[in-house]
Amino acid sequence: MVTQTLQDVSSPKHGIRTCKCPENTIPIRRTKEEDILWASAVRSYGKKMTRSIQNLVSVNDLARNISIGHQHAVAYAQEDKYYGTNATINLWQPMIKRANDFSLAQLWITGGPYNCDLNTIEAGWQVSQEIYGDNNTRLFIYWTSDGYNKKGCYNLMCPGFIQINNKIAIGGSISPVSIYGGSQYDINIFIRKDPKDGNWWLEVDSYVLGYWPSSIFSFLADSASNIIWGGEVYTHDAGQTSTQMGSGHFPEEGLGRAAYIKNIQVIDSSNNIKSPNGVHLIAKQPNCYNVQSSNNSDWGTYIYYGGAGKNPNCP
Repeated sequence: MVTQTLQDVSSPKHGIRTCKCPENTIPIRRTKEEDILWASAVRSYGKKMTRSIQNLVSVNDLARNISIGHQHAVAYAQEDKYYGTNATINLWQPMIKRANDFSLAQLWITGGPYNCDLNTIEAGWQVSQEIYGDNNTRLFIYWTSDGYNKKGCYNLMCPGFIQINNKIAIGGSISPVSIYGGSQYDINIFIRKDPKDGNWWLEVDSYVLGYWPSSIFSFLADSASNIIWGGEVYTHDAGQTSTQMGSGHFPEEGLGRAAYIKNIQVIDSSNNIKSPNGVHLIAKQPNCYNVQSSNNSDWGTYIYYGGAGKNPNCP
C-alpha cells in the first residue's frame, strides 16, 4: 500500500490519499526475502543499529557522540514531564550516498537516563535502502524500552505498537515530496498520552493510526522528560558520508530550499498543548549538518535543519 501525502504549505487543503483494507484488518507492508537480505543480520532485522550510549546521561550527550556514525541536527525541549508532542515535518527525498546509510526526519519522545534504560517513542519519515530495499521516502515509527538493545523495533516488525487504522501503511512510501525551489509538502505527526488509559496514541495528518501500550515501557509508562525534533544521518563506514539530511541544503537557505519542522508543540502536565518554553539546539558538526530555530505567528516554534554532509568545509 502506498500512502500519498498531498499537503502543500501554500494551500489550506491537505490530507492523505488512502486505500482501505477490509474491515477488521490493517495494511502491513509485505516483508520479502530481499528485504531481510538487505539487513546486515537477520537477527537484527527491524531494529536500529545498537547505539553506544552506555555512558550518556542526558540529551546533551547527542552533541558529543551518541554513537559512531550517527549525526544529528535537532532541537529539544527538556522539562520535568511531557505527555506528547505535535509537529509538521517537511517531506524530502535526500540522496543516500552509501547503500547502508540512512537519512531521516523525526520526533523523539524520551524518558529515563540515556543508557540501557532509555525509553523512546519515535515517528517521522526516513530513506533507508538497507531496511526497505529502495530509496523511497517512507513513513516510519520506532520504539525501545531498553536503550536500543533488545526491546523495540521499526514499524510493525515486532510486538509493541498496536495499529487500529485500516487505511495507512506504516512503512509505506510517501509522495509527492518537496522540490528544491518548488512545491513544498509536509505531514503532521501528533503523539499524545491518553490520561485515562496511559497509552501513547499516534495521529498522522489527523488519521489515528494506533498506540504504544503504556505497559511496554518503564519511564514512559508515566511521562516523558525530553522531546526532540530534527534530522539524523547514519553511516556504517568510517569517514564522513555525503548522504544528505533533509533537502541536502543548510538552514540559512530558508523556505523552499532547506527542510523545516514547524508548529512544534508539547503537551504539559496539565494536558495543555502549547509551544515549548524555548528549545535548545544540537549540531555536533554544523559544517556538515546544522539547525536553526525561530518562531512567528504563522509557524509557531519551528526549525530549519539539514545539510550536504561531506563538502569542502566538512572533510
